[in-house]
Amino acid sequence: MGTFGAVTACLIALLATALDHVWLAALIVAVVYGAIAGILATQGKDKIQEAAPVAPEQTVETVKEDVEWAKTQKRSAAR
Repeated sequence: MGTFGAVTACLIALLATALDHVWLAALIVAVVYGAIAGILATQGKDKIQEAAPVAPEQTVETVKEDVEWAKTQKRSAAR
């Protein structure tokens, strides 16, 4: 994380030499970082939506079996 901070400071300093205000350079770098984060988030969201569950029917059946097993365990423990 230290390297990222150093690169960020370097970019801000570099832009500040071309601009009259350091805060403007920092704002530009922040906006660029935000745009990159937005693009990566969108790509990640798309990849998650593309991934389909392996076998939802099997999962539902397994959960039903687990519930029935838990009910029988509760009944036998109460005796």
